[in-house]
Amino acid sequence: MTDAAMIWNVIAALIVGFAYLSAFIFVGGLLLRLALYIKTPVPLKIVQTPGPKSAPGVVARIASDVLIFLNLFQADKLLWLGAWFFHACLFLILFRHLRYFLYPVPEIIIDWQTICVYAGFFFPIPALYLFWRRMAMSRVLYISGLPDYITLILLTAIASTGMLVYYFARVYVVDVKAFMLGLLNFAPVQPPQHPIFLVHFLLVCGLLIWFPFSKLMHAGGIFFSPTRNQRDNLLKQRHVNPWNEEVRVD
Repeated sequence: MTDAAMIWNVIAALIVGFAYLSAFIFVGGLLLRLALYIKTPVPLKIVQTPGPKSAPGVVARIASDVLIFLNLFQADKLLWLGAWFFHACLFLILFRHLRYFLYPVPEIIIDWQTICVYAGFFFPIPALYLFWRRMAMSRVLYISGLPDYITLILLTAIASTGMLVYYFARVYVVDVKAFMLGLLNFAPVQPPQHPIFLVHFLLVCGLLIWFPFSKLMHAGGIFFSPTRNQRDNLLKQRHVNPWNEEVRVD
């Protein structure tokens, strides 16, 4: 075995190990954060008005926030447009990538390939808009921190390298799928020897590590937000603060 082959074997082993480490941190961090959300007490009735009066109303409110960002639309329509376009493109990109993890590939994923490719092409536009908005608006710049920029940079870099692999420096799809299925089945094989694909893959692994500890957790946290998941039933049911304890002075 040549020195170059030995070096590549070591690099491939490190990439596979990093992939499993990132997946472990992602799943473990996600479960930990969700457990913290569940265990966090809600001592106050702080439903945002006008609040839903029933449980189905709560479900409808959260669904509208998740699917069409209704609350954001009512607050800032330009931000809503950029954010919804951003999330819609991201969803289509993730949906398209299911073809690398499933065998056989469902027909619906095959039928949506063209639309999903266009979504990947346009994805940097809303990402750059959101980045520009943070820099251009003083009130948004004031509350923005380094983690906000890291998230946007990571997502933009992932989308850009993905489009480079698809349009300009194409990678052999069969090798990519064999690599991904090997990881899923805990029978890893060497990744494709394609520099841009490896950068793309490592950026995705970095995003998985970053996800549970960043503001990206709003994807799960919205379901536990007391301003969104409470019923407005103050006039029908008394809400007792569990933290209220009688203080006796001897």
